[in-house]
Amino acid sequence: MTTAQTSPPAVARPALAAGRAPHRRAPRVPGTARLIAAILVILAFVSPIYLTVVNAFKPERDIVSDPAAPPIHPTLSNLSTALSRPDHLLQLGLRNSVITVVCSVLLLIPLGSAFSFYISRRRTRLRAAILALLAAGLMIPPQVVLLPTIHILTLAGLDHTYLGLILSNVGGGYLSFAVFVYVGFMRAIPEEIVEAARIDGAGGLRIWWKIIMPLVRPATATVAIFLSLWIWNDFLNPLFILGPLQGQTITTGLYLSVGQFQMNYGQLFGIMFLAGVIPVAGYLVMQKQFIAGLTAGSTK
Repeated sequence: MTTAQTSPPAVARPALAAGRAPHRRAPRVPGTARLIAAILVILAFVSPIYLTVVNAFKPERDIVSDPAAPPIHPTLSNLSTALSRPDHLLQLGLRNSVITVVCSVLLLIPLGSAFSFYISRRRTRLRAAILALLAAGLMIPPQVVLLPTIHILTLAGLDHTYLGLILSNVGGGYLSFAVFVYVGFMRAIPEEIVEAARIDGAGGLRIWWKIIMPLVRPATATVAIFLSLWIWNDFLNPLFILGPLQGQTITTGLYLSVGQFQMNYGQLFGIMFLAGVIPVAGYLVMQKQFIAGLTAGSTK
């Protein structure tokens, strides 16, 4: 007599819905690969700063032999040589850059904030049309409008002047950037605050200066830092509007200090190091307000 062999019960499988493909998880990138990619990105940004700092304190022979090596025998001769140039390129360049940046930013901040306060309280369609028009100032490359700007300044008699350079900064894409930043902050201000000030008898100018500007202080710090860095690092406008004989900013001064047939790398790195001290100091002073401006949207 034979016993019947029974097969094990089949395991029930969940039926797929009709028309649906099985969901496949995206392959995960290993943690080591992401870490290596992050390190490479950091090195790409940090390496120019590292080379500038270490070579500013190295003798000429050490810079030529191994630029990436740390200063084994540090020296301050590069900085003293840059400061004691007979043409005073560093001192004049820093002075001219500070004047250009300060005057431009002092004009851009009140103009941008006042105009932003006006359009932030307008109807949605009118505000969208104005912002779309201002967006052209950000999308058009500055090199495209450089020659027309120089032609206009020449007709107005402002070519080769600092006033012409400052006005070109105010009329360029910098104002559009300031307006976009301020509008985003001012739209978050409750309308009841403005209406209460109007009931108390305050005019539009007083409301903007006494109420709105203190509330958008993080936006002001953000605009001031970005515009200061962009204007400080600008090369084409000072080179073509001021010209090489009118007076160099620090960026055009670096360009003119590069020799055609030979190069003093120690002096060049010394000038670049000293030229970068002022922007870093300005950022450290306004760092708190700048971070508050970047994180304002996440805390509302």
